[in-house]
Amino acid sequence: MGDVLAGNHAVWEFDRTTDSILIRFARGMRTPRLWHALGERRIPLEALSGMSLSVGRRDTVVLRASARAGADPLMEAAAGQLREVCDPYRLVLPGAGADRAAAFAAELRERLGPPEPADRFLVPVQHPPAALKAYDARLAFDGAAVTFHWSRTGATSTKWKAGDQRYPLTALTGVEWHSPERAGGHLRLLARSLPGDPRPDHDLSSAVFGVGYGAVHESLPFAAAVLAALRGRSPVASVASLPRARSGDRLQHLGELHSAGLLTDAEYAALRDRFTAGA
Repeated sequence: MGDVLAGNHAVWEFDRTTDSILIRFARGMRTPRLWHALGERRIPLEALSGMSLSVGRRDTVVLRASARAGADPLMEAAAGQLREVCDPYRLVLPGAGADRAAAFAAELRERLGPPEPADRFLVPVQHPPAALKAYDARLAFDGAAVTFHWSRTGATSTKWKAGDQRYPLTALTGVEWHSPERAGGHLRLLARSLPGDPRPDHDLSSAVFGVGYGAVHESLPFAAAVLAALRGRSPVASVASLPRARSGDRLQHLGELHSAGLLTDAEYAALRDRFTAGA
């Protein structure tokens, strides 16, 4: 048993034997539904790049960890779209526990990973969902392929006429999740051989969200599971070890990988800056 911090709707336990934090999310009416779906998560400290403590509302303190770019498939899929209250790396504690929280954060800072993007996912996807109900389709993921079964009432004629679609991971380069809490929410698979229609309701590799369809706690874990499986087949590690070529060629290669969805915005920016500095 390691050091334990009990906050609002979650408990963080620092496990020194594995250099990790076990986060257990409580179930309750005020707990974000995404946290309900996650249940608990074990976060290796090498997957984190920062730990901060700040003053919160109503005599509380907020402990916040920062995931390294490329380390957590959930946060990669979210791409900064989660509301603060849903952030699984945020723990709100009573103000009286500020000293304990400060000591907890100080000890962890000495063990965190480097600031550079991770070359592989370090946080596992637990109990990945196998199905997702969107407004215009039912999606199924069997670990090797994603299948779209179009809804007779929700899908456009373009999708309905084309028939159900199946995308093996080998045919994909990335996943885009657009939060259902924003206008135009949808999940898009980036296919190697198909340019795709920019309109999600006409794109055969996209599923549209809507009121009661594709909620964050359902669609984000689904997207993260697909992304994790996809990244396992096409690791970004190869980018960090590009051959010694001219700076312009390397930057062009990075741009192509970014455009194909094999690099996130954060990964692309970090590697671009590194190669530019070493030119």
